[in-house]
Amino acid sequence: MPIADVAQSYTDLVTTVFSSTIAAKAWFATAAVVLALVQVTTAARIYGKLSFLPERGPAIARTHRWSGRLAFLLTLPVFFHCVTILGFQTPDARVALHAIVGTFFYGVFAAKVLVVRDHSLPGWALPTAGLTLASMLGVLWLTSSLWYFTNVRFGF
Repeated sequence: MPIADVAQSYTDLVTTVFSSTIAAKAWFATAAVVLALVQVTTAARIYGKLSFLPERGPAIARTHRWSGRLAFLLTLPVFFHCVTILGFQTPDARVALHAIVGTFFYGVFAAKVLVVRDHSLPGWALPTAGLTLASMLGVLWLTSSLWYFTNVRFGF
């Protein structure tokens, strides 16, 4: 019973702003993907792969760190909704792919955080971990939010 109470409280809270919990999930995930694009762009600048952004330095590093933190926070309500309300489902290939990738997402996130902290790893480890995480978020968005926006409704 406690989970049902939390799910109902979550639903009540979310539907004060959004038309449904699924709409909230789609928009939170979309915001997280936008921030993931900021992450990839600023990381590329930090590694010297892009030159159209300001010089490498504290501003780019700060933007990179905070966009990552905000993206992570935006995924938490999505995670809660998927795990407690929807659960693991495999009715078709799209949902199955989404469920499988979603199952590993926070494991890859934890690995990326560990790679950030371990300076003894080779130079390719951090970009690989970051791109893997961003790619997984992209797959999750494509198999959920994009599907919702194009097949159900585009709106709040």
